[in-house]
Amino acid sequence: MPNPSEEVITPRLLGDWALPHPGGGKESRGTVLVAGGSRYTPGAVLLAGVAALRAGAGRLQLAVAETTAPALSIAVPEAKVVGLPETDQGSVAGDVPDALLELAGQADVIALGPGLDNIDETAVLVRRVLSAAASGTPLVLDAYALGALSKEPGLVADHAGHVVLTPNRTEAAHLLGRELADDLAREAAELAERYGAVVTLFGHVAAPDGRRWRDENGDPGLGTSGSGDVRTGIVAGLLGRGADPAQATCWGTYVHAAAGRRLGPRHGGTGYLARELVDEVAATIATV
Repeated sequence: MPNPSEEVITPRLLGDWALPHPGGGKESRGTVLVAGGSRYTPGAVLLAGVAALRAGAGRLQLAVAETTAPALSIAVPEAKVVGLPETDQGSVAGDVPDALLELAGQADVIALGPGLDNIDETAVLVRRVLSAAASGTPLVLDAYALGALSKEPGLVADHAGHVVLTPNRTEAAHLLGRELADDLAREAAELAERYGAVVTLFGHVAAPDGRRWRDENGDPGLGTSGSGDVRTGIVAGLLGRGADPAQATCWGTYVHAAAGRRLGPRHGGTGYLARELVDEVAATIATV
């Protein structure tokens, strides 16, 4: 049953909450840094990064396991790609190089987590990157970065008000330290209050100041591999072009779901791929 405290995200609501107008140069649309991607999952960073560009980011920087960095630099020629040290198992090692910390200190937006696969190493990476980030830099945490946050809730304490969390059900349960209740609107609101962050959870968006929204466009087709990475990238790209965390998250949640709606009829409802969602992002934003 819909929660009456939530405002439904509609094209009219978004039209009245217009995104910052892109400036003439790429610098005015922000530099987005996406860090993640183990040896076996560099595609998560690719999806998030290209989605950020499609959402309007001006410049893109990607950081992935060093064995996959050359291939990713070819796959995404628009991005600067940095290789990160790996464990013997192919996970990104937490003791990241100074080159990544320098990028983090200069980035306008940082997205952490897509494609990472080791909680302990991720916690070290997140701690180091956040310590290097400039005060007030918007952050988007996804996947294993959320797992690291669940074990160290203070990781984002110094960045309250500038953080977006994009959990799935399992990650949300870890962040809350218990099983999720049926009222996802309430659960999103609790997460927002606990972590001082804007949260998007299965179409429910909550801000730490108590505001809540609900998107009603989601469908089963969005439950495909890599879909969450695309949503993370959309939000990061909108932050890069100057949207505030709540605005970027509401717009990103809507655009992600509406892109799926556009693809559904062409692919039998559930047959579209996350990479195809990316290709719908710019057009979906333009038609709101």
